Amino acid sequence: MDERKRDSMIAYLRRRMAQVGIKAADLAAALAEDRRRAKAVRFRSAFGETWDGQGAMPQWLSNAVSAGQSAEHFAIDKPVKPARQERPKVDWSKDPFAGSRLANIQPQ
Repeated sequence: MDERKRDSMIAYLRRRMAQVGIKAADLAAALAEDRRRAKAVRFRSAFGETWDGQGAMPQWLSNAVSAGQSAEHFAIDKPVKPARQERPKVDWSKDPFAGSRLANIQPQ
């Protein structure tokens, strides 16, 4: 985004905030609260239900654990499995057997 568009967008947002009565401090506080709440969440279900790990275990997680699922399956900051390593690329242009009968023999 170029500088003029950015400045124009900021001016527009400030005008709209003034019309509605939102102050920059209110916006900053709301954003900080969202960040704090997002960091506090430790477990999340497939349906978006969350738990911060404090207090009693919620029903959705209790049911999943009772059914045999690990609670760590729902952990948000669980260790990420490394991506499957790709095999190295082979430059077949330098293959001495390319186009010969030896290149077409299938191993038994």
